[in-house]
Amino acid sequence: MIDKTVADIASAVDGIEDGSTVMIGGFGRAGQPVELIDALIAHGASDLTIVNNNAGNGDTGLAALLAAGRVRRIVCSFPRQSDSWVFDDLYRSGRIELELVPQGNLAERIRAAGAGIGAFFSPTGVGTELAEGKEHREIDGRTYVLEHPIRADYALVSARQADRWGNLVYRETARNFGPIMAAAATTTIVQVDEIVPLGSIDPETVVTPGLYVDRVVAVGERRWLKDGVFVGGTDLEGRPLENQEQR
Repeated sequence: MIDKTVADIASAVDGIEDGSTVMIGGFGRAGQPVELIDALIAHGASDLTIVNNNAGNGDTGLAALLAAGRVRRIVCSFPRQSDSWVFDDLYRSGRIELELVPQGNLAERIRAAGAGIGAFFSPTGVGTELAEGKEHREIDGRTYVLEHPIRADYALVSARQADRWGNLVYRETARNFGPIMAAAATTTIVQVDEIVPLGSIDPETVVTPGLYVDRVVAVGERRWLKDGVFVGGTDLEGRPLENQEQR
């Protein structure tokens, strides 16, 4: 019987080794698997390479992983914003490496890994420092630069529902990088609000088939996701959350 569910959040991240490359879903806080990140911090793996769209917000989630000193290198498209003080401090003091990747290239390099594509040519970055040292080619009168896939040992993904086979349904825009990261990692670990009985998910609504999923853990409904209230850090306008109304 296929059953990819695990009993608890600690079991979900068990086995992640020092030096691993870990993709973490999310576009800022939207779709960020906060509970899995917290479990990874408690697990203790270090010297990690993290692939994410951002480089952490406030002091929670991905920012907390960076603050714990577990990340050696981060690959992302948007490292700096009003509440990225953890990354800013680490980067300015030389304690973290950064590979900056334009967002479209980041998404396509991850997708290419999952699709088995060896490399592709993109016009993004041509003529900038990001294209230095890379192969260039003119196609139909336009210059392109060769980009290679980004693969990972593990992907941490957040979804709304799963069944025991690992079929996933996401919550609106919280899906963002989840589906392509799930396909690009050797081991994909997913946290969901709930695990539903097999057969209760309409196949037409499945975004990530269970084929790409290795472990699923239910974390329950998250109040910060439902109400838009985050614990710690700042809100989307940069105001301290302790000054915000707690609904």
